[in-house]
Amino acid sequence: MKKLRLIAAALTSALALTACQSGTKSASTTDSGKSASLRTMETVAIAAHKCWFAAKDPAFRPYRMANELNNFGGTPRFLLVPAKDYGARPLLVVQATGSSSRVEVFGPLMDQALGARINSDVSRWAAGDSGCGASA
Repeated sequence: MKKLRLIAAALTSALALTACQSGTKSASTTDSGKSASLRTMETVAIAAHKCWFAAKDPAFRPYRMANELNNFGGTPRFLLVPAKDYGARPLLVVQATGSSSRVEVFGPLMDQALGARINSDVSRWAAGDSGCGASA
């Protein structure tokens, strides 16, 4: 009988502890702890990958995406580099800094015909529209 009471007490304690922990987890689910810049850049990077690379858009065939969303500098970003030289200087940088959800886009590709499309796509994605839109 004494063993049964000890087991019951242990189970009750374990259930109470689990209830406390699950309450903490659900609170952290609503606030992921991610900065506004990281949340925005995740959205933009996923859309860019989906619309430019996974869709095999011919305008982006000469490039590869280098994802640096979790870099140590605190500036989530992704780069476009030449497809045949992954270690080359980036041709496009898309980034957001700190607690801002404002996205910056710069690099040599922005001075080419593709620049207007890149700017339009990134602006749309940063505003929350993850659609691919029309290709150039």
